[in-house]
Amino acid sequence: MKYWSLLLSAVFVIASFLFAYDFNEIEFIDKEEARSFPGFQYQGEYTGEITFNETNRQTASLQVAVHGENQFKALFIANALPGHTYQTIDEDEMYELEGAVENGNLILSGDHPLSFRYDDGSFTAINDENEVFGQLEYTERMSPANGMYPPENAIILFDGSNLDHWDENTRMTEDGLLIQGATTAEEYGDMRLHLEAKIGFMPKSTTQGRANSGVYIQNRYEVQILDSFALPPQIFGNASLYNEYAPRINTSLPPLAWQAYDIFFRAPRFDDAGNKTENARFTVYLNGILVHDDIELESGTGVGGQREEVAAAPLYLQDHTGPVRFRNVWLVEDDVTPPGTLTLEP
Repeated sequence: MKYWSLLLSAVFVIASFLFAYDFNEIEFIDKEEARSFPGFQYQGEYTGEITFNETNRQTASLQVAVHGENQFKALFIANALPGHTYQTIDEDEMYELEGAVENGNLILSGDHPLSFRYDDGSFTAINDENEVFGQLEYTERMSPANGMYPPENAIILFDGSNLDHWDENTRMTEDGLLIQGATTAEEYGDMRLHLEAKIGFMPKSTTQGRANSGVYIQNRYEVQILDSFALPPQIFGNASLYNEYAPRINTSLPPLAWQAYDIFFRAPRFDDAGNKTENARFTVYLNGILVHDDIELESGTGVGGQREEVAAAPLYLQDHTGPVRFRNVWLVEDDVTPPGTLTLEP
């Protein structure tokens, strides 16, 4: 009887998890394979100008994400793309849209007074009378922080050649990429950490079921890694300090694009008796744009908040739901002062 009770409890926990995240096993980590999924060709970023009249012209952007077969969620931004030329977007400049391909046509509509019709590789802004107000052209951006060189005093945690700095359970692909679920063999305290992640494409999953990983500093403080493309900043979204602070701007790129995370971490301080005297602090850049500025955390985040804080502990790249790959992972110990503007050169 006890056995069946435990079994039923386990089934309930697993079912509750899957329901909460709407997790679907359809997943891609290769862009060429992802092209086979209906609607993938529409996903991405579009930018241009909306003209309401001769004196009212507006720079505009559109981010389109696949959420089901030929079904979409999108974010219209009444400004340039996030992180393009500035570092803030007001809430009243963002409009959430939805749409689906019907009879070969895709129209996105929602909070914005205009709708957006897909026309041969771009989106046309139209009103209810089908009048045209502008064209948003497809653009493909790369993170300006990708390929950042490590300084001379950096510890190269992963460059695709070996797993010397990782525990025995860590895996890498045949083509030299680190697989989610990796834990360092060494412990670290204060650090500057750089890594690049390719987030999997999980078109039928929702919210935290869309290729969920995370950078767990000291296995206690999580900088979330998640497909949050085409969404406003969220407290559990990509580059959030999980469930504590949303990024001040969502500079996520589409899934399967390489994205760069630069984390400056100051570990908590303790006196000789082991009592904490200062909290941990974080500064985080996503794709070269500052998203958290010297944030103080009183404890770990999420599950990490259940663990006692320490001065040093291993780094963990979480395996939660779906595929995530990593490259160019390095850190500099005791370097906790952000440079202001990130550059590729050391």
